[in-house]
Amino acid sequence: MDSPDRVAANLARNLASLRHSRALTQQALARAAAVPRSTIANLESGVGNPSLIVLVKVANALAVPIDELTAPARAKVRRWRGGDVATQSRGRGVTIRALVPEPVPEELLTLMDFAPGASMRGTPHLPGTREFFTCLTGRVAIYVVGERHDLDAGDVLGFPGNVAHSYQNADPQRPARGVSVVVLAKAGV
Repeated sequence: MDSPDRVAANLARNLASLRHSRALTQQALARAAAVPRSTIANLESGVGNPSLIVLVKVANALAVPIDELTAPARAKVRRWRGGDVATQSRGRGVTIRALVPEPVPEELLTLMDFAPGASMRGTPHLPGTREFFTCLTGRVAIYVVGERHDLDAGDVLGFPGNVAHSYQNADPQRPARGVSVVVLAKAGV
């Protein structure tokens, strides 16, 4: 069981962290929670002794349960075995797998394995999207609007993601591997 001082310290750390992650000032959070700014300042300093009503208002303003405000720090660790991460076959002989198995806002991160001679057309995205491909092993040719770019292991190619593009392992003997990072443009921007 936690001591009152420990819970106050947890509240101070968690509240400041949640507020910063949402890019809120103390005043903006106070306004959203309908409490004085000094209440937020006291809570973040660890000296506040809030009522249950104040905790509910602050938690609601941050869209978190109350226990997230008072919980001790805990590492959010999760392990995925290789077979647990979904893979897809694309094109002819290309296997795509998420590089990060949790969603990454506004980005697509994929590991691409090319069988010998494999090829795949890229998916055009919204204007303003940027794609980066890093060749890890082998050689990969990327065609961007018809122009060929040959990449060796370690090479990186950046290009607009809204134009026609395709990938090819031109080596009929050896596989190739690369990482694709797509930084998505926001719709309507």
